[in-house]
Amino acid sequence: MCQKSQLAKLGLFDAKVPRYTSYPTVPHFGPEIGAAHLQSWLGQIPNGSQISLYIHIPFCRTLCWFCMCRTQGSRSDTPISAYVAAVIQEIELLKSHLPPDVRLSRLHWGGGTPTILSPELIRTLTQAQNSLAPLAPEAEFSVEIDPNEFDQARCDALVAAGLTRASIGVQGFDTTTQQAIGRSLSFDRVAGVVKMLRGGGVRDLNADLLFGLPHQDLAQICQSTRQLLSLSPDRVALYGYKHLPSMIRRQAMIPSETLPKPEDRLELFQAASAICLEEGYEEIGIDNFARRGDGLTLARDQSDLDKCLKRGFQGYSDDPAKVLIGLGASAISRFPQGYAQNAPSTARYMAAIDAGSFATARGHLFQGEDQLRSRIIEALLCRFTIPRDQILAQCPDMGARFDALITQACAAFPAMLTQNTNGASLAKPAQAMARVIARHFDAYEVTATEASPSTTENNQVSA
Repeated sequence: MCQKSQLAKLGLFDAKVPRYTSYPTVPHFGPEIGAAHLQSWLGQIPNGSQISLYIHIPFCRTLCWFCMCRTQGSRSDTPISAYVAAVIQEIELLKSHLPPDVRLSRLHWGGGTPTILSPELIRTLTQAQNSLAPLAPEAEFSVEIDPNEFDQARCDALVAAGLTRASIGVQGFDTTTQQAIGRSLSFDRVAGVVKMLRGGGVRDLNADLLFGLPHQDLAQICQSTRQLLSLSPDRVALYGYKHLPSMIRRQAMIPSETLPKPEDRLELFQAASAICLEEGYEEIGIDNFARRGDGLTLARDQSDLDKCLKRGFQGYSDDPAKVLIGLGASAISRFPQGYAQNAPSTARYMAAIDAGSFATARGHLFQGEDQLRSRIIEALLCRFTIPRDQILAQCPDMGARFDALITQACAAFPAMLTQNTNGASLAKPAQAMARVIARHFDAYEVTATEASPSTTENNQVSA
């Protein structure tokens, strides 16, 4: 079942589906959600709660052509310093609206290039961050690292600030492919960064690889995967390059004819996945791998939906917090009531913060079946099962709708999604179809800006 020819007949290689790092997805956010909603939702956080904090750093020294994140180039530190000052103002504003006794379960810096910050700016930002709320037990502080923008001084500053997890953007080591995406990164450079981090006592390392890049073939991705695993990362994310030059102007630098065909992309993913499994990593959802005993493997095996594996803007997570607060331009906050996104441009964001207001520009208020469908999609993409009892415990009085949705999906994907006494499960050979099946539970129309080949997955970081 589900050989390449069968997957083609099922539309895998032609389907356009979202990443489902949120539901509804970001293109469906609207301007009716503003700062007043964010302020109200902050006030409804229960005393003593754990929350997560995400800080978006949108600057890069050079812009890689493949990247879809909201970034801007800057050769000078002046705009970066001004931006960090605005983020610190936002932290102070947030502090005045948080209930007492809140603790931080996860802190994450994404970008862009967070390590573009000088050691002094790192210290300044972490001091403000740490003043917001105390850390919860087992809290994590993670930072996305560009190996080309990292040195011992930055490493020392982050370690002193309490860095516990580093996420290294590798993407690949082949020089021909790197030249085609406007990037230059050597294995020795990455190995040196890993040595710095391990030497500083950073216990957990993540690394990203991309498949579907220009000129990429099986030999190249296998070599890059083996080189990366020789550095013993704790987690590996295997994402697919998403080519949308009509929307991401920098991608026009990448000739479409140099990209692998959709069928070949699947082979690239499968080859890299096989190497990860051979080296003892375990599958996490549709595109991640982790060592046994890692937090993601433990969360994957949890039966409690509050403690089990999650899928969000930073990818897969074992974060127990129900609230994520995003700081910085374009950053997204998630509450039990809905989503709130800051103004995407740094100028609009900084102007709002300077005026003493939150910079919320759009979002979404959960309504109708949003929560039910969100839980179903997340469970499918995290564990390939859809547990009825657990989902209905959080979506009471929706049993009839749950059963109807599952029955319809199983009928649409026979021999792949199987209904059982407690929901449904996806057959192992059909897991490549997970996002296509997830779309069946999506009540919103897929837009051009979110559509992508179904064998593609990028790390969406609040953009």
